[in-house]
Amino acid sequence: MTAELETEATAQAELEERARVLFAGPIEFLKSAPALKFLPDPEVPEIAFAGRSNVGKSSLLNALTGRKSIARTSVTPGRTQELNFFEVGDPVSLRLVDMPGYGFAKAPPSVTEKWRRLVRDFLRGRVVLKRTLLLVDARHGLKPVDDDMMQMLDEAAVGYRVVLTKADKIKASELAAVVAATEAAARKRTAAFPKVHVTSSELKMGIAELRGAVLADSEI
Repeated sequence: MTAELETEATAQAELEERARVLFAGPIEFLKSAPALKFLPDPEVPEIAFAGRSNVGKSSLLNALTGRKSIARTSVTPGRTQELNFFEVGDPVSLRLVDMPGYGFAKAPPSVTEKWRRLVRDFLRGRVVLKRTLLLVDARHGLKPVDDDMMQMLDEAAVGYRVVLTKADKIKASELAAVVAATEAAARKRTAAFPKVHVTSSELKMGIAELRGAVLADSEI
């Protein structure tokens, strides 16, 4: 290992350890906001989580925070229709924002439009929003609804990381192909990070690295 790579590895290890300690501390649910007027005051950096219904967003939030049920998991996708805020640290260092899942086929048009307005206005107007994590199911790769979300993020000029979830559910060769295709799509987007994070909440794959990325993004 060259000196430069060794320095990078050391810095990454230190970042992940700082993030581990932070997320091992107090994490509290703050509030749910069904509309912008209910948003908490923009006092600390925020990291938002977006993804299709049933993409594993709640499971990833639970894995990142080392909790079993900080974010509710449900067998019925599409139930979260509000912005849910969680405060990390004491004193509070950052907030995690669980955004409503999208692409739920049974949602009526009125609900879908309400979701679009809430998410679009939040993304465009939230000055403390540092980064969005766009979760994509590794078994299915990017779908048209994910492309729509990426377009919304691009238009809002919100930098985002694409995170593949449930990576343990497919073969390694299939996963490699999904990663390559997702990275190629991300490179074409103006606000997307070119690197794609690969995670499994069940096996804790990629969780420490993603936790470090969340902390680093909150400090920019």
